[in-house]
Parts: sequence; C-alpha cells; structure tokens
Amino acid sequence: MLSSKLNGCTAAIIVLLGVSHGRISASTVDDGRKLAPLFEQQVTRRLTIPPTEQEHYAQLLSSALEDARLPQLKPQYFLLVDRSPEIQAAMIFWKSQEGAFYLIGATPVSTGRPGTYEHFLTPLGVYEHSTRNPDFRSQGTRNKLGIRGYGARGRRIFDFGWVRAPKGWGDHSLSRLRLQVHATDPKVLDSRLGTPQSEGCVRTTASFNVFLDHYGILDGDYEQATKGQRSWVLSSTREPTPWSGRYLVIVDSQRQERPVWARISRTPPANRAGG
Repeated sequence: MLSSKLNGCTAAIIVLLGVSHGRISASTVDDGRKLAPLFEQQVTRRLTIPPTEQEHYAQLLSSALEDARLPQLKPQYFLLVDRSPEIQAAMIFWKSQEGAFYLIGATPVSTGRPGTYEHFLTPLGVYEHSTRNPDFRSQGTRNKLGIRGYGARGRRIFDFGWVRAPKGWGDHSLSRLRLQVHATDPKVLDSRLGTPQSEGCVRTTASFNVFLDHYGILDGDYEQATKGQRSWVLSSTREPTPWSGRYLVIVDSQRQERPVWARISRTPPANRAGG
C-alpha cells in the first residue's frame, strides 16, 4: 500500500476524443482518450463534471501520486475516488506521455459509512492493484437480508488487500480493512450510490464494474503476469488497451455542499449490508 497526503498541484488539460460505432477507432489507437465515448455509451449512471472541476481532480490525482513518490509513471489509466460525503464519485483518468491527465468518465459510488460496528471510513491514499491480492468473481449469493453484496453473478471484485483504515465506531483508531472495489446489489443498493453506504469498500454500478473489467483499466500487473495467457479471473471477451493501470487513488475534496453535477435523487435509509 502506498499512502498519500493531498497537497500541491499540477496543471492538467482535459480533452475528450471521439470514437464511432461503440468500438475503438484506428485513428485514435495511440491515444488513451479513445475510451471516453465508449464510457458514455456503456456506463449507465454517469456524472457530467465541468472542465474546471475536471482540472481540479486531475490536480488532486497528480498531487497524490507525487506524495506517494510515483510522479514519473508511464502513460496509463487511474481510478480516482472522492470519498467526500457530498461527492461520492469514481473517475477514470488517463495519463498521457506528456504527463497530462484526461478524464475518461465519472460515476456515482458509495464509500464507507461510519457510525456502526465494522463500518470503516474508506482510507485515503494510493493503492496498487496487484496479483499479490488475487481478484475473484461474485457468485451472486444473497445474505440473510436477501442482499447480493457483491452484485450479480460474474461481477469482478477488484481486491487491494488488507489496509489500515479509520474505524467508524468506538475509538475510531486505525484497524484492518480488506479494501475492494466491487459492484453492488442492482435492485436494492444500486439506487443508493452517490451516498456513503458501505462498510469501507468502494461500491459501483454493474455497468461501471464491467467497464473496468472489460477494458483492463486496473489490470497492468495482471497483463504483465499473464503475458497474454488466459487467466480464470480475466474475461475471455475483454479488450484491454496498452494503458492498463495499477492504481486506485482515494481522496477527500472536503466539499461543504453538493455541487450541481454531483446531485442525485433522494435515497432511502441505509441498509447495513454488503462491503
């Protein structure tokens, strides 16, 4: 695990590039921004972040990587999560050869909801997605409340291993949390995304989970480990790009009120179920 403090800033340019017919265009084959229009087509719940806000998040991402002593990484995708209760969003960024960060797309998520036993505050920092902590896939199993905590069968659980996270109960000291990014119950919990609901993990929609999985957004280490060979955890129909990344970056923008672009409809009371 690589932790980070969020300070400093780096300039970023936010540009989106077009792709036609839902497939990767040959004219954009050397540019990681080609996934932006595919994100628009394939992810069902999206957030439209204004350019100035996009640049702000690119700066937060750059600062977090610098603080984690990872400023010179090669071009790749990153998954950025803002755990602020007023935001609760995940964003995919692509880093270009020149070092600029480009937003591919954003979606509402749920992070940790303190206040109940075994509910953690999702920890800040930079976390590497590695084969040392193997991913697995949901069995679609329901818990005693009828909740599919990992979502429908076949959804991928991106595992970042054991990390230190603030407890949301008791003395609020640091304790161990198994940090994961995973889909949630599509019927019961999906509508609550955009608010803190989880036990500390990052919950996403099914379509966002599939997007991460299909395009190998976080599969840099898996690509190197498998070297093109089949792996049971990797989809046989996946379309990885040359920019598979390795890093989940969690920040807290400390917003005092919810901006228009992050507003969602009112959600029902929390159901204490799932990761």
